[in-house]
Amino acid sequence: MDLLNTLVDKGLRRELPTREEALAVLATSDDDLLDVVAAAGKVRRHWFGRRVKLNYLVNLKSGLCPEDCSYCSQRLGSKADILKYTWLKPDEASQAAAAGLAGGAKRVCLVASGRGPTDRDVDRVSDTIKAIKEQNEGVEVCACLGLLSDGQAERLREAGADAYNHNLNTSEGTYGDITTTHTYADRVDTVNKAHAAGLSACSGLIAGMGESDEDLVDVVFSLRELDPDSVPVNFLIPFEGTPLAKEWNLTPQRCLRILAMTRFVCPDVEVRIAGGREVHLRTMQPLALHLANSIFLGDYLTSEGQAGKADLEMIADAGFEVEGTGEVTLPEHRVEAAGGCGSVCGSHEDAGCGSHAEAGCGSHAEAGCGSHEGGGVCGTAAAAATQEPRTDLVAVRRRGAGTDLAPNA
Repeated sequence: MDLLNTLVDKGLRRELPTREEALAVLATSDDDLLDVVAAAGKVRRHWFGRRVKLNYLVNLKSGLCPEDCSYCSQRLGSKADILKYTWLKPDEASQAAAAGLAGGAKRVCLVASGRGPTDRDVDRVSDTIKAIKEQNEGVEVCACLGLLSDGQAERLREAGADAYNHNLNTSEGTYGDITTTHTYADRVDTVNKAHAAGLSACSGLIAGMGESDEDLVDVVFSLRELDPDSVPVNFLIPFEGTPLAKEWNLTPQRCLRILAMTRFVCPDVEVRIAGGREVHLRTMQPLALHLANSIFLGDYLTSEGQAGKADLEMIADAGFEVEGTGEVTLPEHRVEAAGGCGSVCGSHEDAGCGSHAEAGCGSHAEAGCGSHEGGGVCGTAAAAATQEPRTDLVAVRRRGAGTDLAPNA
């Protein structure tokens, strides 16, 4: 297929596809799906080999968020029966992180629900970062605390944070339909603050909220322009008790096309399969490893994930290997642009998920702190009917952080 050959060539050169080419990926038929996966897989292997980076979520503060993000189980007015608790102490958070690190995770993602942190909250998280770093040599720590005020990104960096996550979630044009308590511009501002402070920026999307193909392409192109190091792709978990509980728009094939399009647009960044992979990719998860080079290990913020042992077996059975703490995640040109900071950190004026001149990735499908968003059906490729709900696959987290039960890692 000429389209796929063109996209592979562009991906190997870090050249931005056209909008028409990106839309065409989403419009491919199920008959062509394996060809799409194989093509995007060439780009993934060129930049990342067969390594899979493991990340582990620690929900520092769960529920009772004042924001009204429609996809989120922790939102204002949510009736979802999730765990609710206030801030974990640094030693509690460090113990939770240790379970994920023992399971093979390389990065710990510290997430807290809320609009954004107070200065006292930044102090709390700073103490937690220091505790984790002191007890685990070589660990990466990413914070996801919502909208940042001036100076807060710098304080997190000084405390030892390597990265900051804040997802765009959906296109600018449809953002107001999903959230009304803050704006798309607020999110962009926080990603830019993280960049400016020397933190590795992590920003992605949520698919499955009823958006069009054009919306999906818009948000991924916007992410490329922001040039984060990591692009988490979440698939909406339709929690009962949230406004989007009836949005079952995704098939495994649709999810694979979304991941392939993201890889073609952002060829040399860490593309992470985040929340919802077990719900929507299901038995097709191993194929997704040919597109993404990063996943979350174990549970998510308010929902249970696949068993950690099953994650590791899946990676091995698919012919991939877990990325070690001594290995650098990003390609050399991105590391150099970041000032030689290894797998994370730094802003990247000339690196790119393609360079800015052309255009321009916790990640947490049901987090708070505005870390969830996505794509789904509609538009060119997806005039599909709503899929059969698989509510049996949505399990509220009852173990790990905030409980007395052992975590899943």
